[in-house]
Amino acid sequence: MEQILKYFPQLTAEQQRQLGELYELYSDWNAKINVISRKDIDNLYEHHVLHSMAIGKALHFKPGTKILDFGTGGGFPGIPLAILFPEVSFKLIDGTGKKIRVATEVAHAIGLKNVTAEHLRGEDEKGKYDFIVSRAVMPLPDLVKMVRKNVSKTQRNAMLNGLFVLKGGNIESEIQPFRKQVEVSPISNWFTEEWFNEKNVIYLPL
Repeated sequence: MEQILKYFPQLTAEQQRQLGELYELYSDWNAKINVISRKDIDNLYEHHVLHSMAIGKALHFKPGTKILDFGTGGGFPGIPLAILFPEVSFKLIDGTGKKIRVATEVAHAIGLKNVTAEHLRGEDEKGKYDFIVSRAVMPLPDLVKMVRKNVSKTQRNAMLNGLFVLKGGNIESEIQPFRKQVEVSPISNWFTEEWFNEKNVIYLPL
């Protein structure tokens, strides 16, 4: 938690409580349903929670914003972002039912009122959202084809509606088709931990 407060000192007592409860909840669920690599659970806050919250450094979402977390797995980046932005609504979808169960139970356990989670494939999601967020579920061109239909035409934020994706490693070939519009922000601009080197927030207006 100290790691998170270093970068997000404005968190309320309620937000700190919600974040603080995540470790025990995910450890417990992970023993039953593997949503995080077993050897990585000790790094939950750095590798999963803080990593997810990097999107909140790229853009401070306005109250009333609607966000779809595509391929959320056990709730990343959606749940940490929903804690960070309590006046923004999040829908979490994933094609694996047991992972959605974990995300649903965790959100319920910490009292998140701004999250719904549904067992749903991306192509079957019909809703409109200001932004789609995702953690490296598929190559960027494939993801864009899948979610373009879900981006609302109504603008309410400082950045145009579109897609925020967390990706690491060599992303050159993936972003090449979108070279003129894409913005790549190295997470190391905000977070100093070595693990974030070569990890990025990719923003693409759609």
